[in-house]
Amino acid sequence: MSDTLLRALDLIEPGDLVIYHGTIRSLHGLWLAVPCPCQICKAIDAFGIADVRFALVDPWAERSGPLHARRQSITRSAACA
Repeated sequence: MSDTLLRALDLIEPGDLVIYHGTIRSLHGLWLAVPCPCQICKAIDAFGIADVRFALVDPWAERSGPLHARRQSITRSAACA
């Protein structure tokens, strides 16, 4: 799949900068998206359920981010365009 198509679909790939706007208001902001490393998310992925979740990492390593962030809770940052 071409990079242009992925960007047009607004699909999030590991390593993309994203903006978190989920239910934890104190963590709203800019994060780096990586696949969630927990055993539950790995099991869901292995089972074939299409519920992609991400762990969000602070690009400046100043605070810990949320785990299990759903695709609906994050938006690709304009910095990725």
